[in-house]
Amino acid sequence: MTLRPSLDPAVAAVRLAVRRSLEVVTDGHSVIIGLSGGADSLALTAATVFEAARRGIRVVAITVDHGLQQGSEDAADAARRAAEASGATARVVRVEVGATGGPEAAARDARYAALRAAAREEAATAILIGHTLDDQAETVLLGLARGSGAASLQGMAAASDLEGVPLLRPLLGVRRETTRAACGALGLVPWDDPHNADPRFARVRVRERVLPVLEAELGPGIAEALARTAEQLREDAEAFDEMIDETIEDIVEHAEAGIAVSVAALAANPPALRHRIIRHVVAAEFGASLTRVQTLEVARLVTDWSGQGPIDLPACRAARVGGRVVFTAR
Repeated sequence: MTLRPSLDPAVAAVRLAVRRSLEVVTDGHSVIIGLSGGADSLALTAATVFEAARRGIRVVAITVDHGLQQGSEDAADAARRAAEASGATARVVRVEVGATGGPEAAARDARYAALRAAAREEAATAILIGHTLDDQAETVLLGLARGSGAASLQGMAAASDLEGVPLLRPLLGVRRETTRAACGALGLVPWDDPHNADPRFARVRVRERVLPVLEAELGPGIAEALARTAEQLREDAEAFDEMIDETIEDIVEHAEAGIAVSVAALAANPPALRHRIIRHVVAAEFGASLTRVQTLEVARLVTDWSGQGPIDLPACRAARVGGRVVFTAR
């Protein structure tokens, strides 16, 4: 009797995560993978090729060369060759990175734009990104440090939308060490981006200094706990969004050069929902995000009205006019 070799546990874990994520993709269609050449995206690519083969799904790996460091062209070409060896169609896309929002944000914007363009060219029905549970934990900690509320603590969604194309993160429940072990078991040699060890970046300091200290002082399982927190907050946010959608049609009306919300209706809601409605109105009508301080100032027009004048907000102005809070473009 010939025994079949057992499947490496790390490889099995990555494949299972990808299999579940690909349930939203129709057989015979194409998907795009954002391939950096690191362990996470290499393991993702290999697992996706394996899982896609049985369903006739075509896998196209896109390596975005930002040109931000010496040797980036060679690293991108190495990632392309590794993807092709795994059985994926692969190519390198070179982009120009702007300066808006800082280097990390600018590089991310350029990368996502390139992936979206590739999805359009390939008629792909999904884009897969290799973010792991560790990336999620780091994102939650960074959001906590910024003090920007529950929205930032939700971390990254397992499935979201990138200009009309589903953006999937199959590995959000998989540890980074598992993707590296999977690469080792498959004979894949990942590229270690020097930026991932550069302490100038806050995310690197969280990864290399903050999380290890938390693990040492509070015990193991911190990353998993942070990821669970993100998932729970995302569920709460979805419930709030449903409540807002049900409520907002009844309390909002169009006003000259803007939109108005009933003071009585806002006052009847609990603070958490009232504040979300205010933020939602400004974001939906004017494309701007309010800080906690700005949101509370608008709420005072409802709960602590003493004749104060208009409040200047990003892209708009809020004022109490009779029984309404009126938001107008600036």
